[in-house]
Amino acid sequence: MSQNILIIDDERNIRRTLDMILSGEGYRVFARASGQAGLGVLHKEPIHLVLLDIVMPEINGLDLLPKLLEVRPDLAVVVISGHGNVQNAVRAIKLGAYDFLEKPLSRDKVLLAVSRALQTQELAAENRDLKQQIESRYEMVGTSDALTDIRNQIARVAPTNGRVLILGESGTGKELIARAVHKMSRRANAPFIKVNCAAIPEELIESELFGSDRGAFTGAVKTRDGKFLQADGGTLFLDEIGDMSLSVQAKVLRALEQGEFERVGGAKTFRVDVRVIAATNKNLHAEVAQGKFREDLYFRLNVVPLTAPALRERREDIPDLAEYFFVAYAEENGFLPKTLASDARDVLLRYDWPGNIRELKNLVERLSIMVSGAAIYAEDLPALEGVNAPRPADAIPGLGPGKSLRQVREAVERHHIAEALNQHDWNVTHAANALGIERTNLHKKINYYALEK
Repeated sequence: MSQNILIIDDERNIRRTLDMILSGEGYRVFARASGQAGLGVLHKEPIHLVLLDIVMPEINGLDLLPKLLEVRPDLAVVVISGHGNVQNAVRAIKLGAYDFLEKPLSRDKVLLAVSRALQTQELAAENRDLKQQIESRYEMVGTSDALTDIRNQIARVAPTNGRVLILGESGTGKELIARAVHKMSRRANAPFIKVNCAAIPEELIESELFGSDRGAFTGAVKTRDGKFLQADGGTLFLDEIGDMSLSVQAKVLRALEQGEFERVGGAKTFRVDVRVIAATNKNLHAEVAQGKFREDLYFRLNVVPLTAPALRERREDIPDLAEYFFVAYAEENGFLPKTLASDARDVLLRYDWPGNIRELKNLVERLSIMVSGAAIYAEDLPALEGVNAPRPADAIPGLGPGKSLRQVREAVERHHIAEALNQHDWNVTHAANALGIERTNLHKKINYYALEK
């Protein structure tokens, strides 16, 4: 598809010359003599690049440029400057133009400027798409009350510079919370740097965080920056902070208190502006009591604690999460996503998921590979500890020969209500919604049937 170029210049000869040069190279050209006419084209046509004259009657190029970018923020603009107007051209660059051409115009000069501007625009679009793909990998999926609550907490703490300590079991998505805090903060356009403190050997964690000078230790063949310096102006996420050694904890404490540190083997002191978010699946309060974690560092990190809910605490999100993982895995591998049949969904909802979201994701990938059909049924699932197959109707207590219709109806109702309550971990509100009855009515039936958790 040819690319569309808009020329805005009040000189007829300039418009004709540029039109001939660009049309001859296969570009689709629109030429207008005024800023208002150019704006009209921009509103109607998918313009990729604008060649904009600065000196024009009614509205000059410098005043028109912000209006063009307001309509299309990703627009590539090359300004045209006459003799003595170079200062204006520089001003245009500061306002958002990509480049400027100085009159008189030559064919080679025009085509080179246009080609470079369009290539830069395409590269920027690719980077935006790539960034969106990366961000989609860290999306928080679900509509449960537990997830809504954590989202609300993130929204409150993100705009501040307060340090955040994310607690929760392994696999609950603590990194997703950290990235959400960063994305909603004033540091969103600055780096987000992650360090997994449990995955790096103790003898290397210090150089990983603070960097090292050449010759600081065996293998240090060049000076390298650490994660603190890489995250300057942005966010540093210290995952599994509970696995950090006491000696490194002391240096992290200094970096947090004073905002400064030295590279391993170096004497130069560096100052950084970094927001630290830490996460752990350990009970740091107990670790402090046992002397395994510094109390002063714990209080420095634990300014705003956030707890990632376990998957069993947000069961209603399981179908949405499974669908999200099925789609993501299918897109990654180039095939159609599988779907969950109702009986498989019921099994997944009854399972306690000790490995949380990570376990669900791994199961989805396994099913995507091993199941040949388009749908996943209960019989396709591996044995999940603590989950029994749905009981047939003749196994419902209270049924059998000689029972009245009322007794049969009540036995079935009692069983169905008990199943719903267990499925939603005895959250009466969610069970009532699933059963399609009022919460107060469900409480009455629980009392009537003497149901207990």
